[in-house]
Amino acid sequence: MLSKISETRKLFEEDLSKVNDLKSLEELRLKYLSRKGIVPQLFDDFKNVSKDEKKNVGLALNELKIFTQNQFDSIKEKFDSLSKSSNDSELDISLPGRQYQIGSKHLITQTIDEIKEIFKGLGFSVYEGPELESDYNNFGALNFPDDHPARDMQDTFFINKNFLLRTHTSPVQVRLMEQKKPPIRALMPGKVFRNEAISAKSYCLFHQIEGLVVDTDITFAELKGTLVGFVKQFFGQDVVYRFRASFFPFTEPSAEMDIWWQPKGKEGRWLEILGCGMVDPNVLINVGIDPEKYIGYAFGMGIERPAMRKYGIDDIRILFDSDIRFLRQF
Repeated sequence: MLSKISETRKLFEEDLSKVNDLKSLEELRLKYLSRKGIVPQLFDDFKNVSKDEKKNVGLALNELKIFTQNQFDSIKEKFDSLSKSSNDSELDISLPGRQYQIGSKHLITQTIDEIKEIFKGLGFSVYEGPELESDYNNFGALNFPDDHPARDMQDTFFINKNFLLRTHTSPVQVRLMEQKKPPIRALMPGKVFRNEAISAKSYCLFHQIEGLVVDTDITFAELKGTLVGFVKQFFGQDVVYRFRASFFPFTEPSAEMDIWWQPKGKEGRWLEILGCGMVDPNVLINVGIDPEKYIGYAFGMGIERPAMRKYGIDDIRILFDSDIRFLRQF
């Protein structure tokens, strides 16, 4: 058996000297190192070696296996290196370089950034909060009674009895007022979730941005002036607007703001763009702010609908489709 191992090594070295390309190297591998090759066959024959010879034969077999494998790997590495050098030499460095395609911001992100920049110019700072919220932060602290329709399962995605996917970004206001003492002038953008039927005008996921101001000597006139300044910058100086009385559990008095919208070739109509109002004293009490000393106002708007109106989009679903043909327009 030892003589057979020695003879195999000599034959391998002779065949190795004849290798001159990857094809002949592969033939060498198949002959000696493949599953049915000469070296594995010697290992199969090892079981027939007598007990006295097993130690010496086993050592010789392992040396043969290591030697043949190392020789094969060394030659293959040389061929691979030569092949790579050959390919590199074929490159024409005089050709112009390939340009990388850089993506752009999604229309929703562009709209959020534009709104943020407008309110930053009015002295607002930007804050964010978690999308998974407690029932207390989403409803209780904001003066929602236990029997309010918004608590119903048909409107809210409840995770369990105490936690849900936030239905508005107002919980960020709660967290901010609990952690920061007035004066507060803050803007809160983010995703919100509502269990609504998906259609051209509504979606189960959308984006919202809310504002909050808490200080002394705050008035509804300041709230109106802030929002009028915003719509003129966002929609244009000639925008026509109005305020209507409304109701929200967390503001009193409350209002909705409409703008006059007249697409080309279509009949014009009033469109609601945001809700607003003076912060209800109960909300201030819930977050530990003295309503006798401080007063505030808040407003909130969706992002998708103002973007749709500004850019002439008639189906909200297309904003979530990731269709490159649509996205490249913006």
